[in-house]
Amino acid sequence: MRRSNKLLEKRRAFVLEYVQENQEKQMKVIVSELSEKLFVTERTIYTILNEAVQLQAS
Repeated sequence: MRRSNKLLEKRRAFVLEYVQENQEKQMKVIVSELSEKLFVTERTIYTILNEAVQLQAS
């Protein structure tokens, strides 16, 4: 089942905002919390974060 682009964008925005708000925590803890909240794999969260870093570098 394909996800809508709107849902994907909301998820990306939530992940990035959550990471910004919880910068004092270790990344592994943040990713674990997000995984539980969003019901997605840790790999998916790391992919979202990597894409955001690549976009900022461009």
